[in-house]
Amino acid sequence: MLNNIGLPGIIVILIVFGLVIRSIRRSTGQNEERAVTNPPVTDTNSGQIEKTIISGKCYVIDGDTIAIKKQKIRLAGINAPELNEPYGKQAKWAMVELCKGQNITAHLTGETSYDRVVAKCFLDDGHDLAAEMVKKKLALDIPHFPDADYRHLETPNSRRKLNWRPKAK
Repeated sequence: MLNNIGLPGIIVILIVFGLVIRSIRRSTGQNEERAVTNPPVTDTNSGQIEKTIISGKCYVIDGDTIAIKKQKIRLAGINAPELNEPYGKQAKWAMVELCKGQNITAHLTGETSYDRVVAKCFLDDGHDLAAEMVKKKLALDIPHFPDADYRHLETPNSRRKLNWRPKAK
């Protein structure tokens, strides 16, 4: 039978077959071009986010907040100035430079902060994104995050420069 179709006919059949397979993969979520990640799932009883991983390219919102796949993520353990505060825009653009062209892997802690999930985020090379911001003197350690301690990376000058103090308990 294939002898009667000829080479152009076989090529057309292969192209159509490939398009059908691609369509099936897209509809079942098996597209090989997409990164496989687990979206955050909210526990309806506590409102907490289950611990999971989100990875992909990110959009930088400010010096301590990014978005991956439309999910806003607050970096655990640090505080950077808001955009309308001194050094706020500088912190955002430093974060943009760190993340440019990188896949970011966010390990959700299970906590939420306003409309964001909280996560420890890592660059492709394994560097901790929050630690890099503290090293750049554009973010400070926040003591109330249990699994994130960046105080040892701060300089006395960075705390004076950013003029931030943890709230008294």
